[in-house]
Amino acid sequence: MPDQVPAAELSAALVGLLTERGITIAVAESLTGGLLVAELIRTPGASVVVLGGLVAYNTELKHRMLGVDAGLLAAHGPVHPEVAVQMARGIRSALAVGGRPADVGISTTGVAGPAPDGDHPVGTAFIGISIGADAESVAVTVPGDRQAIRDGVVYESLSVLFDRLHEG
Repeated sequence: MPDQVPAAELSAALVGLLTERGITIAVAESLTGGLLVAELIRTPGASVVVLGGLVAYNTELKHRMLGVDAGLLAAHGPVHPEVAVQMARGIRSALAVGGRPADVGISTTGVAGPAPDGDHPVGTAFIGISIGADAESVAVTVPGDRQAIRDGVVYESLSVLFDRLHEG
């Protein structure tokens, strides 16, 4: 990762792109525990586009606060691509301002360790992205210890979202 743009620069570029396009964002986090929204709001002026974030670390909160299907959670647990998608969709309305949902929802769920979660090894993560009617999940694998994994998922989340918005 040494040749990557620093997370602060990537975050600033993402906030700049969101601002330029007049797009708001809401963040739902599990694995990253608030690090992703903290990285976004590190950028001065982020309050124009970042509506907020919700840490739904407990599985029940993913259902209750974000609308993730209880059957999906019961069958597959919280580390699943569709859980990430539903979290990203759900956060848009959960953090609506003035009755207007966020334009973009992004979510993180995965395994930071110290032990695997079922069939998912440590370092497995899913990033959910919801923009308009489109939603997707991006699977990532990040090596390292618990903090390196969480930091890596934040970086990957910023990078994937920047790429999606830059393409569109």
